[in-house]
Amino acid sequence: MNEFIASLGQICAVIGAQWGDEGKGKAVDALTEHFDVIARASGGANAGHTIIFDGKKRVFHLLPSGSFHAGKKIILGAGMVIHLPTLLKEIAELGQSGVEILPRLTISSAAHIVLDCYKDIDAALEERRAETAGKIGTTKRGIGPAYMFKAMRAGIRMESLTRSAAELRREIATIADMARSLFGVSADADGELELLRQAADSLRGCIAGADEIAEFLNSKKSRILIEGAQATLLDLDHGTYPYVTSSATTAAGAIHGLGMAPRRLSSCIGVAKAYCTRVGEGEFITEAAEPAAGRLRERGGEYGATTGRPRRCGWLSIPNLRRSATINGFDCWNITKLDVLDAESEIPVFMETGGSGALSWKKLPGWQASTVGATDFGELPERAQDFIAFIEQETQIPVRLIGTGQRRGEMIVRNV
Repeated sequence: MNEFIASLGQICAVIGAQWGDEGKGKAVDALTEHFDVIARASGGANAGHTIIFDGKKRVFHLLPSGSFHAGKKIILGAGMVIHLPTLLKEIAELGQSGVEILPRLTISSAAHIVLDCYKDIDAALEERRAETAGKIGTTKRGIGPAYMFKAMRAGIRMESLTRSAAELRREIATIADMARSLFGVSADADGELELLRQAADSLRGCIAGADEIAEFLNSKKSRILIEGAQATLLDLDHGTYPYVTSSATTAAGAIHGLGMAPRRLSSCIGVAKAYCTRVGEGEFITEAAEPAAGRLRERGGEYGATTGRPRRCGWLSIPNLRRSATINGFDCWNITKLDVLDAESEIPVFMETGGSGALSWKKLPGWQASTVGATDFGELPERAQDFIAFIEQETQIPVRLIGTGQRRGEMIVRNV
């Protein structure tokens, strides 16, 4: 483990390589103890990172999933859009478990705030899409509208919590007027203002200027772990548009969202499931038919951490892994949920689309033996080892971390 940790350098990003839900949270939780700072750079409460802590399932929507580790500084970057009631709820729930967050938390003054009326706009837009081009499958958490108001230069940022009530009321009134005139959505301006006032009482001391955060992150005094949100194939620019999220989900997006100099990133871990899942609409050419999809869903617990909706399940795509690796510059892979494939007699892997449009698959033999809880690569069945070697060969990137179960310690770390 020590050799692997040393290889990550001072600043490491953990980035999803598929359509999200790869298990980034578990990797971040495992690595956090070796870093001084954990940071999120983009996205909002549409992210749901799940870890098992003290035998209980914990879901993080806004805070990094390494927040259980006491003494680690937590940063929420300028690229995020933050629903304040959700953030305060997470902080309170962790406090009830004996984990104090506020003394360690720093939020960029440039991060945007997700108002409740944005959720209504989100739902209205999805309803209109369903009647025309087809719905996207948004979580309806108001994330898209928050980035939309940000791009229109009409959003409310965290710095607004430090202003007077009169100034804040004017900002909200402007947004309420736009919500009504542009989207036909009524906003409760008084209710929104009260929520912001309550949040200001708790969070005002956590807000720091973007320049101050950037200066800290670009110094050489702390080891920093960056937790990506969603994943590369959901990136607004590089994902499967229009069935994407509204933020930059790549390593470059993480750097930008934190105000960090690109050359400062030391390493990047790509996280991918041993199979693949997707939520919402959009192309998914490796989607499995029943009953295979149902087997993967039940074994993998593939239900949304944010919405609870069942995920579409399918098989690994080598072209998608290669593309994500190219975009992000992965140094190594974290292959998660290997144990979900334990009972499969045969494991299809998508290789490429031929010139005629035909799909090319490779069918690997399954190992049909338990890998649950394995912590050493040598404990894996030979065919499971071959499966990992196949991914390394086809992507030319080493697999350093392998998830073998839900619990925190159920992971293989390879110093290769």
